[in-house]
Parts: sequence; structure tokens; C-alpha cells
Amino acid sequence: MSYIYQPRGKAFEYCELALNIYNGCSHGCRYCYVPAIRYQTREKFQASPQTRVLNERALTKDLEANRGRSVLMCFTCDPYQPIDVDLKVTRQIIEKFSQTGISPIILTKGGKRSMRDLDLLARIPGAKYGATLTFINPEDSILWEPGAALPQERMDALKQAHELGIHTWASLEPVIDSAQSLQLIRETKDFVDEYKVGRWNHDRAAEKIDWRSFLQEAISELKRIGKPYYIKRDLAKYA
Repeated sequence: MSYIYQPRGKAFEYCELALNIYNGCSHGCRYCYVPAIRYQTREKFQASPQTRVLNERALTKDLEANRGRSVLMCFTCDPYQPIDVDLKVTRQIIEKFSQTGISPIILTKGGKRSMRDLDLLARIPGAKYGATLTFINPEDSILWEPGAALPQERMDALKQAHELGIHTWASLEPVIDSAQSLQLIRETKDFVDEYKVGRWNHDRAAEKIDWRSFLQEAISELKRIGKPYYIKRDLAKYA
């Protein structure tokens, strides 16, 4: 049994290794692809997330086997969804990473829930803190991501992480409103160190977006601010 795994397909473009801490996620994102790949209804996936039962011996073996590498938390859930406030499983895992020389890479929409662990991340070489940024308009966020932290709160968490010296990154995926995604780059340039940009998939509405035009504008803006960036292959094909 192995808990740290190598993602396949689109996920591999974000990180070579990952660990999923929870089964399910209560953020309720309308664009989430995970229920489909797990053959679950969205309602069931989002209604009652549970901690994954991680065998201590198997996890320790995983950690030792990946010493010195980077591991992302998480691809199929959010490490700072509300259930983690009391359980603090994410902090426990980060501490185990630190003890075995693994650099955690966080990707979250948890906002202030995640700020609790920034002190720990700041002490780990190679640690990265990332937030998924989809909208600036809070009303849009509430509509599409009702259980997630609002956009400003996510940006505040990124800013605090940056001030603590943690490498910060933003995942601009999915792009649902291209104008808001471009504005997010402008709004966060002073405290985000790296950007990863990907198109909206798994929804016919995505075909209404002029991806070629968006890609050109996004690259122009990222070059203007002089920050490293990665364009995911599904979007890069529009170049």
C-alpha cells in the first residue's frame, strides 16, 4: 500500500508526487472533476468528507522512500476544508514531512484556515504555499465555490505566506471568467512568486471562452510582471 503516489495526466503537470488526506471535500465547487472519476454523485462527495485512514507503518515507509522530494497536498480534496479545523490532520502530515526531509507543496482554497500552519511551512526548506484563484468577485465565488474561502481571504493568506518567506504560487485553474483571471494576476503580483494557468474543462460552457485570446493576454501579463509561470498543456495548445 502506498499513499504518496505519482499523479497521471493533467495532475502530473502540477507536481510529480501527491498525498490525499481526505476522502471528499465540502467546498462544494461546481466545477470539481473528482466526483466523476470516483464514480460518486457530487452531493455524496461533498456532503460528508472523511479523514483517510493512513496505516502508520505504510505511511512511514512512503515518507522514507521519498525523502528529499516534494509532495503536493492535495489533488482530490482540499487540505484545509472545514473538517481540518478541528482534526488538524494536515498539520500532522506537514510535521511528518518535515521530520523526513520532504518539502510540502500546499494547494488550497481554505484561506484563513490554512494560516494556522504557515509558521510550520516557513521552517521547512523548499515548502510552497499555493491557492486556487478563480474569481475576484465574491458573489461569483459564492455561486461556484460555496464552501471555500472568499477570494480576498485566499489572497490574504498568500500575502501572509509571502511575508513569512514561503514560496507562494497561484493556480489559475479553472479559468471560468477570463477577465477576472487576468485581474487576479494583476492583484497578486506583489506576493505571488509563481503562476500556473489552466483552462476550464468538463463543461460545455468552457467552449464559449476565446482561449487563444485569453492565452495571449495571460502570457503578456505574466511576462510584464516578470514572474515564472507554467501554462498547462490543455491551454497551451491554443498558442
